[in-house]
Amino acid sequence: MKSVSGLSAATLLPGIIAAALLGASARADVVTDWNVTTSTLVSSDIGNNPRLRTLAMVHVAMSDAINTVHNRYTRVVVTVPAAPSASAEAAAATAARQILVQIYPTKKDQIEEAYAASLKAIPDGPAKTEGIKLGMAVADAVQADRANDGTNAADTYRPHTAPGVWVPTTPPMREQYARAKPWVFGSADQFRPGPPPALSSDEWARDYNEVKSLGGTKSTTRTAEQTEAVRFWENINFGPAWQAAARELAMKHEMPLAECARLFALLNMSLANAYIVNWDAKYTYNVWRPVTAIRNGDQDGNEATERDAGWTSFNPTPMHPEYPSQATINAMIASAVLESVFGPVKAIPFTATDVRDAKRTRRFASLADMAEEQKNVRVWGGVHYRFAIRASEDVGRKVAAYMIENTLKPTP
Repeated sequence: MKSVSGLSAATLLPGIIAAALLGASARADVVTDWNVTTSTLVSSDIGNNPRLRTLAMVHVAMSDAINTVHNRYTRVVVTVPAAPSASAEAAAATAARQILVQIYPTKKDQIEEAYAASLKAIPDGPAKTEGIKLGMAVADAVQADRANDGTNAADTYRPHTAPGVWVPTTPPMREQYARAKPWVFGSADQFRPGPPPALSSDEWARDYNEVKSLGGTKSTTRTAEQTEAVRFWENINFGPAWQAAARELAMKHEMPLAECARLFALLNMSLANAYIVNWDAKYTYNVWRPVTAIRNGDQDGNEATERDAGWTSFNPTPMHPEYPSQATINAMIASAVLESVFGPVKAIPFTATDVRDAKRTRRFASLADMAEEQKNVRVWGGVHYRFAIRASEDVGRKVAAYMIENTLKPTP
């Protein structure tokens, strides 16, 4: 892995050329348009969990609506009769609109503006009318399917106090996701990783000392390039980067509507599942974050870990247990889904744009390089141990493989 701002012109040139070609041939459709609209709306959510739930609901609704018309791929939720004479575009836009106005009633004007733009591009007539009716029915079905998914259940978490156990300093973030209903597969613990290494182990000491050295605010071993990477990604750019990559690839390849809908539904269901799987493991193992472990290094029973009472992580420590790593699971899932559609992500260059400042970018020789950096910055930023990254790679691969194999399959 190597990426970005410090690269030579020769290394950056493929990405620049790809971006130029993309701009020349790209075309949006109703799916990518509503991905942008939804991504903009969810950017104001606090925390990452509801963002992916919303994106999954919107894209499942659009995919089910489009395939009720075109019957290219199996549907996820909807069982209404086929409607081959309806406008798939009207159905998809209406389904997305209906989902979003329920979730963001205070932003209805913004949603309606996007909806009006979608409908304006569709000729008036029976197909449009039927598509609107279909979209409403599909949205109702998806909302009903998610109404009791457990994401709004009461928080039952109570802090534990013992060496090795995560100690929250504010109420933990959305603990109920540990028991939420996944998309497609059976339960939150279906892909639970094994336990983290024992505090007495060499592995614990090695990974403790790595994050202690690299991840602190006063680190002298973290390079300037690593520091810039941590600052770029923080917690805000991980998700938007993968949505943008999917949009760019879909538009560059001029994907047919049903194929584009499948891509975004598969991607966002899988990412929504990542949170459920990860939260299950986090609240099962309750592993302490580096900031707690390093300040209490004299209490883990391992002579190879020395305490630093004033150590602080370079990134703000998230308010949930450490193990596994959400950023890693997401990167593994997103790259696997994109690779299943577009081919090896090692061959796909990409420029990630900061959602806070469009002039600030990081250029990668490949999407695989971007995924690798997203894993590493969690150690460089002081919020994860390397063993969590390794375990999360395996979890991400398994979730992605299951989703690719078991949903949105071509119809006979």
